[in-house]
Amino acid sequence: MKVIIIEDEIPAANRLAKLLTRCNDAIEVINKLDSVEASVRYLQTAPFVDLIFMDIQLADGISFDIFEQVKVTSPVIFTTAFDQYTLKAFKVNSIDYLLKPIDETELQQSLQKHRQLYSKTGDNFSDKLVKMLQDINAVKYKERLLIKRGQQLSYLKTDNTAYCYADGKLCYAVDFEAKKYLLESNLSELEEQLQPANFFRINRHLLVNIEAVKKVHTWLGGRLKLEILPTTTAETVVSRERVNGFKEWLGK
Repeated sequence: MKVIIIEDEIPAANRLAKLLTRCNDAIEVINKLDSVEASVRYLQTAPFVDLIFMDIQLADGISFDIFEQVKVTSPVIFTTAFDQYTLKAFKVNSIDYLLKPIDETELQQSLQKHRQLYSKTGDNFSDKLVKMLQDINAVKYKERLLIKRGQQLSYLKTDNTAYCYADGKLCYAVDFEAKKYLLESNLSELEEQLQPANFFRINRHLLVNIEAVKKVHTWLGGRLKLEILPTTTAETVVSRERVNGFKEWLGK
């Protein structure tokens, strides 16, 4: 089985390669890549490999950027020290998600999952994939947001959250009574943690609750502009690349 490792920390890449050989001496690590740029360049010209191990946070970005620049046809197992990207990982070619430091037993289980999904015998691959996605969709989304007030921590129920917005490096939530709260999480994390049927990130700075959307207007360049309550000084124009997704979300 031919494998490539995308990991910007050399010791971690070498350790993973050794673990793979220990798990199965038929595994051949044919390349190690350390950045989004190098990975895109390699995958644009390289032949299909059986499996890719991919760290999420790389030196020049996050590995999800790779999927936006090149078509990845090989199955992927993500390796990361953070768990907030779990849902996003399974929207691409991922078959598993391993937290660092990687445990050898969990690695063996991931390799077994790969064998079961991609073996030529046994149950139909599509049926297995559907079941796996159903299990993923059973994940529980956040019901409360952790908020910070001075030296104290509290929470805000997501049902009471009208929208969340980024202001520089800080992230705030606003409830339906227009009260503002400083959050511990950032917008990228919240986008993954909140129920997607209720919350949609319309642009880089604003994540809105469907209940806060009062009117939607057509805007310049095929974009949309929202009227939301409570009102906000944040930009309420839906990014051009998010317009189709927003329309689909709005009409669910």
